[in-house]
Amino acid sequence: MRTLVVICNLLICCIAFSQNKSNTFKLFYLGGQSNMDGFGYNKDLPDSLNTNFDDVYIFHGNPAIGGELDGGLGIWEQLKPGHGEGFSSDNEKNNLSERFGLELSFAKKMKALFPNDKIAIIKYSRGGTSIDSMAYRKPGCWEPDFNADQGINQYDHFLATLRNAFKDHDIDNDGMEDVLVPEGIVWMQGEADTDTKEIAERYLFNLKRLMDLIRASLLTDDLPIVIGKISDSWDNGDKVYPYEELVQYAQEEFVKMDKNSDIVRNSRYYKFSDRWHYDSQGFIDLGSSFAEKLYGLIIKNSNK
Repeated sequence: MRTLVVICNLLICCIAFSQNKSNTFKLFYLGGQSNMDGFGYNKDLPDSLNTNFDDVYIFHGNPAIGGELDGGLGIWEQLKPGHGEGFSSDNEKNNLSERFGLELSFAKKMKALFPNDKIAIIKYSRGGTSIDSMAYRKPGCWEPDFNADQGINQYDHFLATLRNAFKDHDIDNDGMEDVLVPEGIVWMQGEADTDTKEIAERYLFNLKRLMDLIRASLLTDDLPIVIGKISDSWDNGDKVYPYEELVQYAQEEFVKMDKNSDIVRNSRYYKFSDRWHYDSQGFIDLGSSFAEKLYGLIIKNSNK
């Protein structure tokens, strides 16, 4: 009888331990406009990226234009190709597309750099979106105080994405609670803020304010940020982004001012699939480059 009591007590302890046990995921947010959406073609992927990623999960908020009510809806699932342009989601199913963005090579590189860690990615981006409300076009803008479109802007869709992502406490469905620890922000945007000199000259202020708000939304001061430097395709020999140089200058100034940020400049060498978007190889290189830069910031902070 005494042995039975001991065994029962041990079982109770084991059950209690398993119920309290949790998994920790390194969490990264990916945001911006269409070159964050991703215009690479899945058919161009190498075998190493055309796969389901072990221990990597993604919550991809449904991309919506300003004013729509379904922005940020989604579910967690194992990362695989199809989270590029044409992706959509609701609270029940992800509808994968034939395209990919930088998330695949980003995840592959991060897993190589953190082989013993689980990775979680929250992605919300929308093509054609500016930060500045004066550059507003139909897809909307990220200006938090912009009150057109029923008062729903892209920053609101971002917040909805976070709310929906953090509702799920078991993102890999293994029966244990998951803890998401924010580790960094990846931002690929700026092309839509090049329309006029006045708008482009405000980009530094707008970028800093938005990044501070995203950091605050993730409840982490000085969370590492890596931004992608925009580039122009010079389609048919003509500039696509009139005041591109001013936004590029603002991006460089941002990383000079913010000591916990860095910038990826590789895009100047990428080929384009159309007037606005990199080709498949460009997105593959972009994701790896973002991961390397972000890893450098994470390691630098851990050594302080």
